[in-house]
This record gives sequence, C-alpha cells and structure tokens, in this order.
Amino acid sequence: MGRTTVAILAAGGLIMSGMGASTATSSATAPPSQLSAHGSYEHGTVSVDGSELRFVRGGSGPPLVLLHGWPQTMFQWHKVMPTLAENNTVIALDLPGLGGSTIPADGYDKATTAQRIREAVTELGYERVALLGHDLGSMVAYEYAYQFPDEVSRIAVLDAPLPGFGLENSYGMSFHFTFNMAPAPIPEKIMDDEDVETYLGMLFNNTVAPQEIAQETYFKAYADSDKRTAGYEYYRTFPQDAQRNQANAAERQIAMPVLAMGAEVTFGPGVAESFRGVAEDVREVVAPATGHFIAEENPEFLTDCMALFLGSGDQTDVPPELTGCHA
Repeated sequence: MGRTTVAILAAGGLIMSGMGASTATSSATAPPSQLSAHGSYEHGTVSVDGSELRFVRGGSGPPLVLLHGWPQTMFQWHKVMPTLAENNTVIALDLPGLGGSTIPADGYDKATTAQRIREAVTELGYERVALLGHDLGSMVAYEYAYQFPDEVSRIAVLDAPLPGFGLENSYGMSFHFTFNMAPAPIPEKIMDDEDVETYLGMLFNNTVAPQEIAQETYFKAYADSDKRTAGYEYYRTFPQDAQRNQANAAERQIAMPVLAMGAEVTFGPGVAESFRGVAEDVREVVAPATGHFIAEENPEFLTDCMALFLGSGDQTDVPPELTGCHA
C-alpha cells in the first residue's frame, strides 16, 4: 500500500485538498492500486443538522462506517481502508467540526453527534450499517447503536472506555484529558498555532510506533484554532455523555455484537470491561504490540480481526489473539 494508498485517499479527500463543497454523489477515480478491482472512491460532503460532513466511500459489499478519534481525522484509516474495502462498502467520515467537515455551533455531545452521523449515512443511501469507531468515534458508535438499534448490525470500538463507564479513571494517564475539558477560553488562550506540533506530537510520540502515524497530516488538520476548539468541545461534553450513558444502560443494553479492542500498552481489556456495562454481547480483544493508534500502528491485526468479526475471514485455525474477533 504505502504511497499508493495515501494517493488514493488524498484523491478521495482524506488529505484536505481545498475541495469546495460538493454533493453526496460527487466522485473521483482512484489511481491504480489494490483497490482498483473495487471501483472508484467517491468523495464529497453531506449536509446534516448544523454541519457539512466530509466523506470518502469505496469498495463493495455490506456498508461499514468508520468514525475517527481525536487528535486525528478520517485519514487515520488510510492503512486499513483498502483491505476493509475488499469485502465491504467502506464509508469514512470526518466528525462534525473536525477534518474537512464544517464546524457546528453546538451539539458536541455524543448523542447529538451520532444523530448527525446517522443523518449523513441515511443521506448516502444506507439503512443498516456496521460501525467501526476509535477513541471519540467509539463513543459516537455506541450512541448510534443505542439510538438506532434496528439500523446497526454490529459495532467495533477501539481503545476508549465510555464516559460514565471507566473513562474517568483514565484522566490521570495524560494531562490532555483535563486540559481539553477546561472551560473556554482556557485551552484556546494557552494553545497557540505554533504549539500544535509540540502538543499533539507529545501524544503521538507517547506510543509504541510513532513513526507509523501520519503526524504531519494531523498537525495541519488542527492548525486552525477553530478546529482545535471543536476538539475541545468534544471533551467538554464528557460529563454530559457520562450521565446519558449511565441513563441509557439503566434503561436497556444494546443487543448487537460489540467487538471491544484495547491496545496492549494502553487500555487493553479495559475497553471490553467498559462496554460490558452497556452491551449484552461483548467480544474482548487486545491488540498486541501497539499503542492507542491501532489503525496506524498495527493495521494488519485490525484488518484480520475485522474480517473475522464481519464474517468475511476464515473462521478456522484462528490464532489465540484473534479468538474474540469471531463473527
């Protein structure tokens, strides 16, 4: 994959290229690559409540929606998207306010964000999808599954406990939690444009394979102070999210299968432990030899696991570390 894959995703808008607003049906032909057998990537924006969401779509088969985390954009999927697209129609979205999506005035709680993502998915023509979320995207994936259970076949969540179910116990792991959650304009005043590389670089370099992370792409994505504020707003709503998650779980648990994958050196089995508080069917997986940024640090493990979880992989002779990935 390498440079060719990056070129494909750049053509699809994962690298913000200054593409103007477009409709959900705009398209671009991917350069020659292993994806060429699966047709072209489409890219564009979808209008939802309070925002225009940037998307990239490729492959064929059952729809799989990818939801990124902070401080990344949907470019975080650039290593796994080609493989996932071999058996799925893969739709990657920038969360409202981040990456190539426009900035809504409010609604950064994960319940509202899930509604916006679902609106985009519906506008793109899908009634029932699987979800793969990382970090903030995992929290949004849970809310999507809770609010629209008949429209979600299964969800996979990567390396993030839920607010109200263990995330609070992680605040001591890194000061960025409380820094980002501080009320406006505290982080906005402290963090200047020239500080972005230092701050985000600290987070990216505190992992197993920092050289595998497209750091420069994310530095550019958060160079805009308004984008940084949008990121802070996702953190500032964690207390609200925690209350809602606890209320949700008291009412009912989600019933579809949940693949809960933690990274070996960060949350590990804690992700599954968290989601057992809100879901009936949780499959615990620990991604070996990786830190928080699994999709970039250990993409092969993630795609192997997702193939099993989505039912497109060989279910026989599965190695022990992939046992929890079974469909």
